[in-house]
Amino acid sequence: MHPVRETIIGNIDRFVNEEVPSNELGRVTDEGAKLIRESGLVRMLQPKEYGGYEADPCEFYQSVMELASKASSLGWVGSVVGVHPFQFGQGDPRLQEEVWGEDNDTWTASPYAPIGKARRVDGGFILSGQWPFSSGTDHCKWAVLGGMAESETGSPGEFTVPYHFVLPRADYDILQDSWQVMGLAGTGSKDLVVNEVFVPAYRTYNVQDLNDCVYASRNRPGSPLYQIPFDLFFPGAISAATMGIAAGVVNRFAEYTGSRVTRMGAKQTQNPYHMASLGAALADIDASRQHVLGEISDIYQFVLAGGKVTKEMKHKARVNQVRAVRRAAEAAASVFKHAGGNASRITNPIQRTWRDLSVAMGHACNVDDPVYAAYAGSLYGVPIPRGVII
Repeated sequence: MHPVRETIIGNIDRFVNEEVPSNELGRVTDEGAKLIRESGLVRMLQPKEYGGYEADPCEFYQSVMELASKASSLGWVGSVVGVHPFQFGQGDPRLQEEVWGEDNDTWTASPYAPIGKARRVDGGFILSGQWPFSSGTDHCKWAVLGGMAESETGSPGEFTVPYHFVLPRADYDILQDSWQVMGLAGTGSKDLVVNEVFVPAYRTYNVQDLNDCVYASRNRPGSPLYQIPFDLFFPGAISAATMGIAAGVVNRFAEYTGSRVTRMGAKQTQNPYHMASLGAALADIDASRQHVLGEISDIYQFVLAGGKVTKEMKHKARVNQVRAVRRAAEAAASVFKHAGGNASRITNPIQRTWRDLSVAMGHACNVDDPVYAAYAGSLYGVPIPRGVII
């Protein structure tokens, strides 16, 4: 077991104690952020030369699942913020030095949706836009933002090339009242606004090159971790957090059921329908975990042996990710319907975790039907539709 995972498990009660205050505050509390920081979760995928672990990605996913199953919002932020060093570790050395040179515990936020518009100018781009869903943003000193840039060869004003743009905190505003939600309130996933800001070229990523490991081959050729394509790894991190939350619903139902007695005096542990639902849900949660963990483990072993991840491998991994997440969410739904009226009380953690799962399932990486269709179509040479995350 990785020492980060051991630290998370050893401090899990402290994480749980910060979950409710974070939800009430609308962002991770300072103490919650300190716990995540001290656990080392956000440095698991960071280059060793900047105080990171360059850990086995399976260990990162497991650590996220563990934390999210106990504290949804903290686990979600740890997952999303924790995956950014995986991307930055592949970036221009000047960018890495700016972000980690003085503080290797620097956090970075992101909305990756290609919402912004970027004009080409000498030395870089001029970026503008407003992005929702910047998880953990109040504790971050940098942000990486998605946008469409002008092509080098196209006409000015035609924004056709997807890019990621990295900005320091001084270059964007946080809309503090923009995260009013029914679940995952503690993530503080607020809107960011950028107005006509210059971004130097070395602080940008061409998304296609990032997904094709061009940056990894150029800047981290000796590290197998960074040879895993970004468009496979990042959705997997979202899967891990979401499955952790689904496991949290099932686990809290199991705890609640153990002491629950009906008004007629019957123990719910003697209710065969409840027990059947719980047994099946526990098996499905475990199967979902193994599905995603086994996939990323196989891919990592493949790159460790010098292999280059193919398009077909990425497609298979993505369909397995969304299928595993859907199975886990359905397992949570199957027990929640047996939880009874008292589970809907604000004081009951089952309903809070259920609401967190409902919001997590709305993430673009968890949308499943288009991925199923795209994967099946790819077997027959049908092009992947634009916008499908596969």
